[in-house]
Amino acid sequence: MQESQNAKAQIKGWEISYPPLAVACKAMMATIWFSAALFGAYILAFYAGNWLAQKHELWNTYLPELYDAKRPVSTVGMGVHFAGGGIILILGCIQIMNGVRERWPRFHRITGRIYLLACLLTTLGGLTFIFTSGTIGGPVMDVGFVGYGICMMVATVETARHAIKGRFDAHRAWALRLFALAIGSWLYRMYYGFWFLLFGKWLHTPDFRGLFDFFMSYWFYIPNLLVVQAILGRGDWFRSQFAQRLTTVLLSGSTLFLILGTYFFGAKIWLPKIFYWFM
Repeated sequence: MQESQNAKAQIKGWEISYPPLAVACKAMMATIWFSAALFGAYILAFYAGNWLAQKHELWNTYLPELYDAKRPVSTVGMGVHFAGGGIILILGCIQIMNGVRERWPRFHRITGRIYLLACLLTTLGGLTFIFTSGTIGGPVMDVGFVGYGICMMVATVETARHAIKGRFDAHRAWALRLFALAIGSWLYRMYYGFWFLLFGKWLHTPDFRGLFDFFMSYWFYIPNLLVVQAILGRGDWFRSQFAQRLTTVLLSGSTLFLILGTYFFGAKIWLPKIFYWFM
């Protein structure tokens, strides 16, 4: 009960007195939902679709050495990972929307079960691939991605456990952590896209063992968790006008970053693959 009360106090700590910040928050969430959902549709169409169509070799188009005909268990694991990953990216933002939860609680519960099951399958599929084939980046990437999988597993279990026990405030806190982790694969592509655009292949190698590649093995999910913890545990400092104005600037810049990235990836890769599968 104490844990639930603490989570409740943390979540209800959102007191936005600066109107532009409220607008920036909504713009950021809308951008994340659209971009992540589009990426999720691409994952389902290109990777999960080609898995079902037995065209596994196409996986290696953008992710080298992902498919190896000699490792059928790895292929199944990665296929499950892609199928579940596409679902969680599409449903993620819907699950954390207060309006959806309050107006359509039954819908929230049904999609929530699908979401948590997809998170579990995504994690198990990814870990199966790593333990049977290893990542292209070697031990450094292996450790980083296994750490990501463990964090996903813990967040999934805790989100479900608190919901079952009726500790809904703690449930929402863990759901935020899970969401922050779930969008990691999407952010991973975003970071790489902008790095290549700005710096080319500097500090990146084809076998993903460059300095930037090693850095990205952890950066795509650890900062996400830190941001959520800052949101859940922030103190009186956030109530100041300065803090809220600074947050507005940071959110606005990040939103612009995501809009540009979504346009680039959507036009060049995601939409063509989605249209190709359904046409």
